[in-house]
Amino acid sequence: MRLLKFTLLAAATDALRTNRRAVLRQASAGTLMVNLPFQLPSIGRAAGPATNEVVGTVNGIRRKRLGGSDIVVSEVGLGTQRWGGADFNSPDKELCHKLLDRGVLEGGINLIDTAEQVWRPRPSIARASPAITPFPPPQYPIPSSRDKPEGATEEIIGSWLAGGKGRRDKVVLASKITGGRNVNKRTLVSDCEGSLRRLGVDALDVYLLHWPARYTPQSNWGQSLEYDWDLGQRAVPSAASFREVVGAMGELMKAGKIRGYGACNDNSVGLMGMHAAARELGVPPPCAMENDYSLVNRRVEENGLSEASSPAICNAGFLAYNVLAGGMLTGKYGLFLGEKTDPPAVDDPDRERATRNNQKPRGRMDTRGWGNTLGRYRTTAARSAMKNYARLADEYGLKGGTTELALRFCAGRGAVSSSLVGHTSLAQLDATVAAFKGAAKGPLPAQLRWEIDRVHLQNRLPLFSNDEAQSDWLGEGFIGERLP
Repeated sequence: MRLLKFTLLAAATDALRTNRRAVLRQASAGTLMVNLPFQLPSIGRAAGPATNEVVGTVNGIRRKRLGGSDIVVSEVGLGTQRWGGADFNSPDKELCHKLLDRGVLEGGINLIDTAEQVWRPRPSIARASPAITPFPPPQYPIPSSRDKPEGATEEIIGSWLAGGKGRRDKVVLASKITGGRNVNKRTLVSDCEGSLRRLGVDALDVYLLHWPARYTPQSNWGQSLEYDWDLGQRAVPSAASFREVVGAMGELMKAGKIRGYGACNDNSVGLMGMHAAARELGVPPPCAMENDYSLVNRRVEENGLSEASSPAICNAGFLAYNVLAGGMLTGKYGLFLGEKTDPPAVDDPDRERATRNNQKPRGRMDTRGWGNTLGRYRTTAARSAMKNYARLADEYGLKGGTTELALRFCAGRGAVSSSLVGHTSLAQLDATVAAFKGAAKGPLPAQLRWEIDRVHLQNRLPLFSNDEAQSDWLGEGFIGERLP
């Protein structure tokens, strides 16, 4: 009898797969859908207008509201991580100013995303918990050097702001405090003042934790397999609490030093923790979160952050970074051996070709340091998805190829307030602006959006799929990161 039931179930399942439309026509909706006999209790959404409301268009680029605040951002922002840095193609001060001229004064962009400079040893923390990094890693620019030190990025932006009347009023400045054990009430104030000094302004529009104060696998770009309960019990109580963070942010807002706040590289726990603390303390709630997001990393849509950010709950904006997957979605690198375009030098078994591309790199994936660090964008699953996205861009005649597809995809997602894009040339910036001007005219075709989803459904987390893990890695990921 059990075998007969299983056979009948398998046959019914096969019928649904092979002739889904016919089954749907013949069956009533009630046989295919489940109506839950309950509703989630109301948690009370944040006050204010809805986040991501389109409030206007400037030079063809849409402007969206950030959270329930009065901050309005262009749906594409200038990412500045390597401005003034020591990389082979880091934009120097002159090019950075040209990018700002083209993007802000001509291109309709008003959002500039940057981060502070700080290096503050904390040996007492290292002794307390060796699993917690005691030294904050370098901040913008990345990488830095003796003659191109940390803090240069904010100073370059500040020098541009000072170079023309009214420029400060044309931009939304977002900066970040170094996260982890660097975060407490005192440093939130002092590090903010440091950013204000380097930028030469009186106030930041958005102030973010670069990564959470508490322990969470999310701050490791989500590579960890699970939350470590034991480590959490040891580390979280000694970290700055949501109340401490939000209380300090509220004081900064009251002092007129920031207009809004949020967190980067965090998840729904961080957003809802800050939101609850804000309600308890009677201060404005967080207005923005910032995370890695792209065609090959849609995790925020499934891990609760998109839901928590919605106007129905916390009403917070979302800033997406690495929307081009470290350059892998631009078409400049071959995805598999045998293609006309050379693969990233770090993956290329042809050592002569790899050396040639390493000596004259097309981008970060041709360099050993960045190439290894950004290995998550080159998993077999990620490259397979990218190949399909490249095919779709070609089939639908997108002149900007996979780059245009990737950017317009982000522009069309309900949760995304703005996409932060880094550029090393004016031509790259022009391509970005063109893609978002196209997005403002209308979404990608409905059938193309479904084809994108079909690729996504084959592997919903391609960045976190790893078929290279070896038995002797023993709890470590691709770059030696701790798993879990």
